[in-house]
Formats: sequence, structure tokens, C-alpha cells
Amino acid sequence: MDNSESPTPEPETNGSEAKKNPRSWQNSTFVRQAIFLFIVLPIVIAANLAVWAALNRPYEPEAWTGEIVGLSYSPYRQGQDPRMNRHPSAEQIEEDMKLLSGTVQAIRTYSMVYGQQQIPELAAKYGLSVAAGAWIGPNLERNEVELERLIQAAPRRNVVRVLVGNETILRDDMPVDELISYIRRAKQKIWKPVSTAEPPHIWLNNPELAKEVDYIAVHLLPYWEGIPINEAVNAVFERLAELEAAFPGKPIVVTEVGWPSRGKVIPRRPYPGIAEAELRTEAVASLVNQATFMRGFLNRAKAEDLTYYVMEAFDQPWKASEEGAAGAFWGLYNADRQPKFPMAGSINEAPEWRFWASLAAGLALVPAMLFMLRQRHVRPMGVIIFAVLTQVAGSAIAWAGLSVTGLYFTWVGITIWSFLFFAQGLLLIVLLAEAVEFVEVIWTRRGERHFEPFDEHAVMPGRKVSIHVPIHNEPPEMVRETLAALAKLDYENFEVLVLDNNTTDPAVWEPVRDACAQLGPKFRFFHLENWPGFKAGALNFGLEKTAEDAEIIAVIDSDYQVAANWLRTLIPYFDKEDVGFVQAPQDYRDRHESMFKNMTYWEYAGFFHIGMVQRNNFNAVIQHGTMTMVRKTALKRVGGWAEWCICEDAELGIKLYRAGYDSVYVNHSFGRGLTPDTLSGYISQRFRWAYGAVQIVKHHWDALAPWASSKRGLSGAQRYYFLAGWLPWFADGLALLFTTASILLSAWALYQPHAVALPVAAFLIPTIGSFAFKFIRSLWLYAVRVRDCSFIESLGAGVAALGLTHTVAKAMLNGMITTSKPFIRTPKCEDKPPLAAAFIQVREETVMLVLLWGLTAGFLMSDHFADSHSRLWVGVLLVQSVPYASAVLLSLINVLPSLFRRDRKPGPAGALSPAE
Repeated sequence: MDNSESPTPEPETNGSEAKKNPRSWQNSTFVRQAIFLFIVLPIVIAANLAVWAALNRPYEPEAWTGEIVGLSYSPYRQGQDPRMNRHPSAEQIEEDMKLLSGTVQAIRTYSMVYGQQQIPELAAKYGLSVAAGAWIGPNLERNEVELERLIQAAPRRNVVRVLVGNETILRDDMPVDELISYIRRAKQKIWKPVSTAEPPHIWLNNPELAKEVDYIAVHLLPYWEGIPINEAVNAVFERLAELEAAFPGKPIVVTEVGWPSRGKVIPRRPYPGIAEAELRTEAVASLVNQATFMRGFLNRAKAEDLTYYVMEAFDQPWKASEEGAAGAFWGLYNADRQPKFPMAGSINEAPEWRFWASLAAGLALVPAMLFMLRQRHVRPMGVIIFAVLTQVAGSAIAWAGLSVTGLYFTWVGITIWSFLFFAQGLLLIVLLAEAVEFVEVIWTRRGERHFEPFDEHAVMPGRKVSIHVPIHNEPPEMVRETLAALAKLDYENFEVLVLDNNTTDPAVWEPVRDACAQLGPKFRFFHLENWPGFKAGALNFGLEKTAEDAEIIAVIDSDYQVAANWLRTLIPYFDKEDVGFVQAPQDYRDRHESMFKNMTYWEYAGFFHIGMVQRNNFNAVIQHGTMTMVRKTALKRVGGWAEWCICEDAELGIKLYRAGYDSVYVNHSFGRGLTPDTLSGYISQRFRWAYGAVQIVKHHWDALAPWASSKRGLSGAQRYYFLAGWLPWFADGLALLFTTASILLSAWALYQPHAVALPVAAFLIPTIGSFAFKFIRSLWLYAVRVRDCSFIESLGAGVAALGLTHTVAKAMLNGMITTSKPFIRTPKCEDKPPLAAAFIQVREETVMLVLLWGLTAGFLMSDHFADSHSRLWVGVLLVQSVPYASAVLLSLINVLPSLFRRDRKPGPAGALSPAE
């Protein structure tokens, strides 16, 4: 048994080698750190960069070295929008003409208003031919202006053909016969070829329209048909062949042909001649695919002497809300007038990947080095694992950043993405904190702060202990059993104060009073009416009534049956004057009564056998209220129990640490209580713990802040482990915001499928990635540290923990915007609720589950979201639904014990022998 108090564990078991030969230990530590710094870390970083390089291999489609025949041209730039009356100036249009000259022979326009009527004249200055277009739509007044200006511009020498309307029939802006009347009016005054632009099926379905025009102006955009990139160029010429067969002798001009560099994945659309089996493929909007299509098409078009206008010259950000995400990215140039890719040589989908890969490696390097230099007690494999995890985390954030590079944002978009990246950064901090605990638990040598019970036969301390048992409206029989166990303690010098706090029914508290009288003078009963301060108020009353000669205050809950050797084997730790409190884990005796209780039992066990043990290594355990002992002088020195805080026990621990006291955590069961009978009780207990954590952080922020000075009373390790212990709860609050955002975005996307781009990259890491890491981490830690817990039971513990996620999230968010909540007692020995309560006690979780699953069904049934990208979003929604599904499942297990009955093990339910 080792009872020393070194705050940092030595790198060898019990620190013996370090003490015998400190210089040798320091030298070996230096050598190990040098190896990791100059060999291991560079290898891990190199491996990460190699993965980035492998995922960003360049492509080299066939080259195009000629001049492009024509480009569709819309002059709008970033921040300009015709719908908002924000139009380009003549100077900007002329800049575009100058830029395009020498690259393209001709341009095709769409309108003759808002300054675009100047395009033919400006294009002539730079030797560009023009296919001039007039916009024809439901606005009859504008139609007249458009047509009149088109007639005026047509005689210009560089106007080679005209277009009366663009996809007017496709948009159903007017009947075919009305459009024909506009075409006839134009032909009466324009002696150059006249047509209107439509996709192939409009021409094929309306032969009367084809008869009226001088040439077929067709839009061939295989992306919108969902045709995969390797078939796209062939599909263009197949459509041309269909039109040539349908309209022999009629000239055909391709007025739009192209591929977007970004946007939605489009599933294949049914088209005449396509078999059902072929409908599984899809079109992917990407820079590489755009370059591949354009190079292939341009070479084929040259070979077949095709007249065409590529869609389009410049990206048009304003079109995103009209045509969906892809609408903004059809340009060969971006909105800043920079070419997106070369027409010869290799192409990379993400040209900026080297910057982001370097940023990822740099971001991950800092925590890895800090961990390596500070956590010297961790075995080499643990350091390597942590270095790998930091690189993965850094790369995940960098990948999300890379995914939005080149997007055109409005202020709304900037606000949304700023929040998403800020939230991802916070979640990354949480995941790194959990990774630290994971690595430390699995790969840490046992240090000097490992405490065992003292030999009960060798030690007989004489310190007097005052045991406080706060009760409120508890079943008398349960409290009598608690007192009976205390009466059997093999320790002479103690007293018991039963503090009944505001129980109004005499039939409940009087039997407890009588039981105390029967047990003798060591047991004193106090009935408090209209007493303020909840449990903390009762405990402060007890502190005033404690015997003068008592040195130690011990606290147990009303349902705990303690082992006889509890005091005898732990009180000796107070021989060290700086020990402020000593505690043992909470344990429970009713886990065999039902599946629900078994699940909650093992969920509790994870905290006491994993987190508390690890924090004890750094003198940073959380004071958890029951099965705890506190030095009376220390308790009085820090002002007693905090009546402003609903987690007065954890708050007391912080105060004791700040006052300079140490703690002792003996991971041995000395008492067993009862788990909550109902999920509502389980939920209310966790809400209280989480809300109290926020109260504590806010109240003690001057000492807990990462930048706080040790003069505030907490060591660096204590600050870290207190915040790291509560960070996952704050992350639950953040996850609730993410889930709410997912629901709103999903509903919006289903309502306006073409206008909303699902931000999958921003949600994959906080949802699927985070869930996968936590799932693996939890199972691994349980397997290593929670003894006697089977794999199935550890899964049950995980379900129980997930079922509390929404409760914790609400508590954390409530705590951040409010200052106080009433104390919530955890009910014990309650009757099972009816079946209806299965959903009533988790009604909010049920509503969230229905929303998430309903939206998932909506995406699965919608033709607009039948692509792989949307399936990832469905995966995000399903993962986000897991905590809510867990809550509903846990509630059903709770209220339907007959369906989930477990066999009760033989023997007494709660007896604890002194050896236990």
C-alpha cells in the first residue's frame, strides 16, 4: 500500500526507479522525448501528408489547344443580382470583353436591358461576334423593350444571329403559339438567322416551333440528366443526332453546353432510350469533371465542325438561389475573373490542398507536442496514438475548410458557416480532451496517487466522525435500513445526524425519528420545517449541530447501506494534515432488479471507475457528495456547503482545492445505494448534475479559466481535469444546436430542393466522426477499467448515457443563460409508470426523434435527393437521432419490465460484508 501524495505520477510503477536514480530517469525521459520529437512526430506528420496527397492525386484528361468557338455570357459579378436591381457597369462589361478576346471567337447573350444592350457594341471593339438574345417571359412590358432593342442591335456587323427567348417554354412562361408570335415579329424586321433556345425535348415535342425558326438553338447539359462524366460527351452528340433525324436540313447551333465545377450530385433522370438498369449512375459536379468534359467536348466539336456556345464564361453567384448550388459554378472563369483550370496539363480537384494539409499538420502538431512534453507518465504507444488522433482531428477540420474554399457566400452564408466552424473548433477541443483521457487511461503506468483501504486490523484511529444523513420525504423503511447498517460500523468514535429537510407528512418522518431513538444516543434526529437551502441548507444545519470533538464530517445518502469497515479503513488518510476530503465510489445494490437498473448501474460505474480514477492521479477528483468524508476544520474554513448551488458537493471540492487541500480517492466499494426507479428520476438527477456544473464553472471561473494563475488556488492539472470532465456536457449542448440546425436545414431543403446546398462537410465531423470516436472509446475504456462489465452491459451503459444527452444539453444551455434552478430530488422506490409514461417522460426526445426520422424518410423518398451526397446527409440525420432513439428505448425498457425481465441473483439484495 502506497499512501504518498505526489501530485504527478512517476513514469515507473510506484516511482521507485525514479527515486533511486533520478538522473538516470531524467536522461531516459529526455531521450524518449527526443525520439518522439524528431522521429515519431515527423513520421506521423509525413503519413498524414501522404494521405492528403493520395486523396488529391492530379488528373490529366486530353488537352485542348485551340480557340473556343463561343461562350454564353452573363455579365454579373459577385454581389450583383438582377433580381435586386444590382447590375454591372459598362466599364465592367468592357473589362470582360477584353479578357475574353483572343480566347474565344464569339459570345452569346440573354438580354437587351439593364445595360446588356451595350454588349454588341463593346464586343465589336475587341473583335468578338455576338449571338444576341432577348429575354421573353411573362412580363409583357419588358418583352416589348427586349424585342425592340434586339431589332435595333441586329443590323450590327458583329451580330451573327439572334435569339428570341431563352427556355421560355421550359419555364412555362407562355404557350408555344405566343412565343411563335414574338419570333415572327422579329423575323419581319431582322434579316439574320432567328431562333429561340430550348433543351432537346422541347424541340422534339413541339415541331411547330421548329418550323418557325431559322435554326435549332439547343441546350445540351448532360449534368442535369444525371449522366456520368464518362458518358457525358457522347450523350451530347447523341442528342444532336436525334435532333438532326427529327429536323433534317435544319441548322443546329448548341447555345449552351457545359458542366459545373461544384453543386449537387444529380441522379440519372429517365430519358427515352435509357434502360432502368442504367438509372443508378449519377452526375458529379466537380472541377476535374468540368475540365474533363470541356476538353473532351471541345476536341470532339472541332472534329465535327460544330457551332456552339459553352455554358458559360463566368460563374454567376446569384443563380444559386434560382438553379440550386450548381447554378453558380458553370463558368470557365470564377466570379473574380480567374480561370478555373488550364486547357492542357494536369488538373487537381482542390489546388489549395497543400495549404490545408500543412495547416492540418500544424494545428495537430501543437497539442501533440504539449502532450508529449507534459504527459511523461504515458507509455510510448499512447503518445503515438495521441499524435495520430490529433492529426486525424486537424485534418478533419482542414477538410471542412477546404470544402468551402471557392464558394460564393452571402452575409447569411458567412454567418452560418462562421458558426459552424466555431462550433467545430469547440467540438475539436472536446474530442481532444476525451482523447487525452482515453490515452491516459489505456496507456498510463500506475502512479503514486493510487490509494487502497488501510488494514482494518492494524489501525484503530481515534478521530471522531460525525455522519450526516440528509433526507427529504424518503420511505421510512429504506432510511431505517440505512441507519441499521450505520449501527454496525466497527468504529467506536462516531455519531449520526439524521437531517430531515422539509418533509411535511409526519407519517413519513416520525418513524425515522423513532428509529433513531431506538438505536441509542449516537443517533440524533432533526426535523427541519421551512428550512432554506435545500440539501446544502440541511447539511449546514448539521454542521452547526455536530459534536465539538468531531474532526471528520462524513455524508451518505438516505438509501446507502455502508460496509462495517468503511470508517476504520479510510479515516487514517486524515493523519496527513493537508488532506481535505476522502471519498470512495458510489455503488448500487439493485442492478439485478431490471434491465433498466442494470443499464443505469453500469453507466454510473464508468464515471467512478474510469474518470474518477484517472483524475485522482492528478489530485483533481470531483467531490460527489455521498460516501465522502471531509475534515471539519476545512469545511468550516471554506464556508460550509454552498446553498446557491444545486451541486453543493462538487462545488465544495473546488473550494477545498482552492484552499490548498488535497483529496484521496479509494476506488473500493464501501456502501451501496439505490438507482432511480424511473427514467424521469434518472433524468432529473442528471439535469441537476449538469446544471450544477455550469453554476460551478461560472462561479469559480477566476480559478478554472485555462489562463488563470495558480495563485487562484488550483494547479494547472486541476484546472484542466475539471474543465475536461465537464466539456463533454457542454458538447452535448452544442450538439443540440447542431441537431436543431440540421432539422431546419433539412426542412428548408425539402421545401426548396434546388435552392439549398446541404452542408455535409460541416456536419460529418461533429456527428458521424464524433459518434464513431466516442463509441469506440467508450467500449475500449469499459473493457479495460470497468471490471465484471460484459460487452453487452457496456453497450447498455452506452444506451443509457446516450438517452441522457438531450437532458444534459438542456441543462447546459439553461445554465448558461440562467443563474439558479430549484433543487431536484432524485426519487427512489417509486412505482413503475404506466405505458403512456414511456413517451410522456421523454416527450421532447420523442418529438425530436419523429422530426429526424420524418425528415430522413422525406429525403429517401424524394427524387431530388437520390444521390450519394444526400445519402451522407441522411447518415448525419440518423446519427443525430441515436441519442433520441436511445432515450425512447430506455423509457420503454423502464416501463415495460415484463418484456425485459432479468433473473434476480440469489442472496440478500444489499448486504455488504466488511470484506467487500
